[in-house]
Amino acid sequence: MGDKKEWILIIRKLPSLFFGLFLYAVGMGVVLYASLGTSPWETFSLGIINYIPLTFGQASQIIGLFVLVASFFIGVIPGIGSILNMYFIGFFFDLVDNMGMFKTPVSLVGKLFSLIIGIFILGWGTYFYLRVELGAGPRDGLMEGLVKKFQKPVWLIRGVIEITVLTIGYFLGAPVGVGTLITAFTVGFSVQLAFKIGKYDSRTVEHENVIIMFKRLSSKEEKAV
Repeated sequence: MGDKKEWILIIRKLPSLFFGLFLYAVGMGVVLYASLGTSPWETFSLGIINYIPLTFGQASQIIGLFVLVASFFIGVIPGIGSILNMYFIGFFFDLVDNMGMFKTPVSLVGKLFSLIIGIFILGWGTYFYLRVELGAGPRDGLMEGLVKKFQKPVWLIRGVIEITVLTIGYFLGAPVGVGTLITAFTVGFSVQLAFKIGKYDSRTVEHENVIIMFKRLSSKEEKAV
């Protein structure tokens, strides 16, 4: 009976996880279509699609998969939420984009407003998919793995990663603008605001990776038998 309850608990977390991934994809699109420059990782995706016939969402998925694999080799085992994050943010982005729901405002004020709204949505998307504790996003996992491996502060590792992918994206021909700087300096505050309102403290959370989760569920099934 115990293992059934465990599966039910996981299933109950999925609506929040998928809602968060959908919100994040929408926020990403709103920021992108503000046409003032987007975040370093999205700049990297834009650079890739200049040379490979992929949609923006597909490029994001490929980067996420590469990051998951790279993270695994430095000791970071993804959670089921990390794997779903890798696939579904790109999937939801392409879905909404194909419906023509993303629009670029005409005026500069409209573009700035759109950028700010997108950043706000990104913060809440992050909150909803992290609060279920099924795994951080691939990029966050990579950052945490490198922090542990090199014993360097988070700000330094995150800064090096984002400058690296931004530089690659720029040399691949992706646009970099004032929105890139605004996004880089404000997304963290947006996420923190959502965490505060939602009463989520990331410092006290331990995300469960897929190996531990399936071992735990398997052991409960064996005990039930």
